[in-house]
This record gives sequence, C-alpha cells and structure tokens, in this order.
Amino acid sequence: MPFSFLKEKQFNDLDSVEATLHHRQIILNKPFLRKLYEEWYRTFVQLTTVQSEGKLLEIGSGGGFLKDIYPEIITSDIKELPDCKMVINAESLPFENGSLNAIFMLNVLHHIPNCENFFKEAERTLMKDGLIFMIEPANTLFSRFIYNKLHQEPFDENTGWEFPANGPLSGANVALPWIVFHRDANEFHQKFPLLKTEKITLHTPFRYLLTGGLSYKSVVPGWGYSTVSFFEKLFSPLHPYTAMFQTILVRKTDERQT
Repeated sequence: MPFSFLKEKQFNDLDSVEATLHHRQIILNKPFLRKLYEEWYRTFVQLTTVQSEGKLLEIGSGGGFLKDIYPEIITSDIKELPDCKMVINAESLPFENGSLNAIFMLNVLHHIPNCENFFKEAERTLMKDGLIFMIEPANTLFSRFIYNKLHQEPFDENTGWEFPANGPLSGANVALPWIVFHRDANEFHQKFPLLKTEKITLHTPFRYLLTGGLSYKSVVPGWGYSTVSFFEKLFSPLHPYTAMFQTILVRKTDERQT
C-alpha cells in the first residue's frame, strides 16, 4: 500500500474507547499537530472569557485536551472516557434552559446523525449572547479532492441534514457543515430564528495535512509550525479555493432573524 510506512497504528473499531485514547496519544505526541489544536483552542478561549456567567461545554471532546488549557470547560463525549466529565448525546443536552455560556465543537457537527435536534437543544440551552464555536471541514476545490480521495469518511454534498447513526466516529458526512451553513443557510435561520450565524472563516489549507492527522505520521517537525502558519496567512486570499477547515460562530440572540 502506498505510504504505508507513514501510517499510524489503526484500530478496526473506530468507535471504541481504545481508538479514542490512541487518538489522544497521537495528538499529544505530535508537536506540530498539538500546536494546531492549541491554536484552535486558544481562539475559543479568547472569545468566551468575555462572559463570566453560564456553563462552558465541549461536545465530542474525544481525544482532545481543551480542558488542559481551559479548566472551566465541561468536557463530554457520547461514550464514557477517562478524561471526560460527562457522557452526553448532542441531540439531547442535559442542561436547563438558558444555562450555557458557550458550546465548543471540534470536528463534531459532521458526526451528529440529526444535527437539527442538536441545534434545537443549543437554541434552548444557550443564554442570550451564548455562542456555538465550531471548527469543521470546509468545502473548497482543494478540500473536496482531499476528502473524496484521501479521507475515509463520506463527503456527500447532495443529501440532507441527516445520515445513518452507524457510530460516533464511523457515522459522518464531511459535507454537512457546508450543507447547513452555506447551501441551506436560509433554511437554517428559518428553523432556528434565535441562532444567528455571526461569522464563517475559512482556514488551514495545509497544516493539518502536514501533521498527518490521526492516520499518518507527521512530515514536518514541531519547530516548523510558525513558518508554515506564516505562509498560510500570506496566501489567505486563496483560502476560498484551498481551505480544509472553517470556523463557524453562531450566537443566540433575543431577536428572531428575518
């Protein structure tokens, strides 16, 4: 198999606790990948430290380490994990109305089988000005090629908001964030009038690929992170064609969107 020598150890059952714990070790032990996660985490922290009230929730914490940077966060996953505080299904949040300050999700939305249920719950549980901060796959000329040819998860632009609930990781549609917030943006705001899409930023065309992600070994050492980041920013005008990821900010308002 091409590039098999670069492959990380794989588990047959991607939905197992063992696979998630293995992914955590990969993230923590790859300096370049860890720096990328830290950058994404710190962006979330900077946005949410403005409000002092309400709970902070991470959905789908998995193998991540946001709690190491932001101890106030309530970590959660759909399965019981040693480093997660709560077992939570994103389609049924165990929180009172208006009790959440912010919800953080890193590559989680496209794994939720019925994301409409999640947004209903987010609209219910977020306080006024509460934030959903999502980092998700983008849909660009470059990313479509990568996700269709080199990624194990399905990428289907022509389907709806739901997909079969095969498993927390094995079940997915990588195109779902684009479907909801680009193709069906008007429908989103009709369904959830209190949720305003505040900002969508395309980013990270090459850095994640250079880390090898969770499947391959990194091809760039940690000390090269700043250099690669500089060049990505330099070519940011090309991100609508090259970005692999997008940051989506959704805020709960007290006014219905028109």
